[in-house]
Amino acid sequence: MARQTEFLVGACCVFVALSSVAHGIGVNWGAMMSHPLSPSIVVGMLKDNHINKVKLFDADSWTVSALAGTNMEVIVGIPNDQLKKLADSYDHAKDWVKENVTKHLYDGGVDIRYVAVGNEPFLKSYNGSNTKTTLPALENIQKALDAAGLGDKIKATVPNNADVYESPSNKPSDAVFRKDIRGIMIDMVKFLRDNKAPFMVNIYPFLSLYLNSDFPFDFAFCDGNAKSIHDKGTEYTNVFDANYDTLVWALKKAGAPDLKIIVGEVGWPTDGGKNADAKLAQRFYDGFMKKMAANKGTPLRPGHLDVYLFGLLDEDTKSIEPGMFERHWGIFRYDGQPKFPVDFTGKGNDKMPVAAKGVQYLPSQWCVFNGNNTDKDAVVNELSYACANADCSILGYGASCNNLDANGNVSYAFNMYFQVRDQDVESCTFNGFAEIVTRNFSKGSCLFPVQILSAGDRLGSALGASLLAGLISLFSLL
Repeated sequence: MARQTEFLVGACCVFVALSSVAHGIGVNWGAMMSHPLSPSIVVGMLKDNHINKVKLFDADSWTVSALAGTNMEVIVGIPNDQLKKLADSYDHAKDWVKENVTKHLYDGGVDIRYVAVGNEPFLKSYNGSNTKTTLPALENIQKALDAAGLGDKIKATVPNNADVYESPSNKPSDAVFRKDIRGIMIDMVKFLRDNKAPFMVNIYPFLSLYLNSDFPFDFAFCDGNAKSIHDKGTEYTNVFDANYDTLVWALKKAGAPDLKIIVGEVGWPTDGGKNADAKLAQRFYDGFMKKMAANKGTPLRPGHLDVYLFGLLDEDTKSIEPGMFERHWGIFRYDGQPKFPVDFTGKGNDKMPVAAKGVQYLPSQWCVFNGNNTDKDAVVNELSYACANADCSILGYGASCNNLDANGNVSYAFNMYFQVRDQDVESCTFNGFAEIVTRNFSKGSCLFPVQILSAGDRLGSALGASLLAGLISLFSLL
């Protein structure tokens, strides 16, 4: 998921349930975490919440194998960095299908329905780096699925950001595919149509609001409180419907008016910036789930929709280039604890989702600033180091820890580094400015976390330069 323009921004991640979850809903299970939960624990959490459709961003064998025997519908993914190899070699595509799809299709195995080739490969910010490889990779994967006798059941598609289409007037009926990729998109649409595969798009109402200060606030939600807009006699009461139908118009003009659409990602972040909070996330999901339960669809595509909510868990190593909120899309925290009440059935009976079970934590201890202000420049250097190597994204404007004082900011940064390093004693020295304590330093809505015992080691880094500069300036004022 990444940035999108105007109100035509989108992405959908799906929580899909058994009989008790709104029809057509699934969830995205990402893994860009320093300390991922064990796949068996996540699968248990999915079952407890009656979610039976899952979209993955890769085909990690441990994760996919954990879904065997669950009867969950699964989408496996191919990262963008593999597109060139798959585009260049059909033999490689055949090997990929054999190793990542066919081996899971035994009696009692994994119910794989789609292969997602790439992830938003045509984003404007990628400057065309995937334009020559995406369609050939898609073609080779589908050809390999067909050759393996799987093509009737398993289809290949490409998850697209909503920036692949545009409307000069911001009205759905004026939609066309983006000029710089129009030829590629039309060819891809024809290929999907001919192979009876769906078009996948990510739609993010939050980003419409985030990127445009003049965007009508209530139009981002599906609860009927917004002033409607009209387009050729069609009324729109929310940006999701307007965005979706913009795609419908673009497909129609590309010669595929009836092509099946899957919303690959849709959701609302709970932290990391203005309007990214649990209260608004609950409002969004309440309206959206009721819409899904009613099977109203959109004005141009009434009825059932296939949607994947984004996302299941927070991911503390995601890129924050689009915004600090990128690491906080989860309905559940990093440890599988739910953040807000929601009713996945869409009946409005909100309650906390069932938390992950069997999660083990590191000891209840925290690394904090010891208050030694004798050398502020040295403290600033340690703060910079901590935030460059751990997640400080909720210290920014509008985030849940934004109200900490300067010393609190340093303590938060120190603790995040300490936790991401598995509470290694040597990671809480900071040249004599830190100490390990057993008193929880959490304050109000600002959580000083204790890390979990991890199922893997996926360290990432990077706090945005602008936030880091702001924290340094604040501390320097003291």
